[in-house]
Amino acid sequence: MTLFERVKTTAKNNGFSIAEVARRAGIGEKSIYTWKPSKTYPNGVKPSREVLEKVSAVLNVSVDYLLGNPETLSRSDEPKQIDLKEAIDNEEIIKTYDGKPIPPEDLALIKRLMRGE
Repeated sequence: MTLFERVKTTAKNNGFSIAEVARRAGIGEKSIYTWKPSKTYPNGVKPSREVLEKVSAVLNVSVDYLLGNPETLSRSDEPKQIDLKEAIDNEEIIKTYDGKPIPPEDLALIKRLMRGE
């Protein structure tokens, strides 16, 4: 699996498009697409370590994982924690469950339940 494919798959598993990952990482929206192998660059354009760190932070995986070392999937051994109040108020946090998008009507119900309504 190439770097591009690994980023694409991990982004999809997190409910993000590649453009969304790039935006959240603060890099050009099309820059991740340059990592895809092409006729001009058979191995794809190699991003800087700094850019890889930004993308890995968005995807919550290690740079080593993105580069093909699956033993280092997680950026941290600690579970990711979020504040439920923040999750209710922030549309960006609750978007997927088990890697699948949550339908808007289900999301509205979840938010009402979390508020105790």
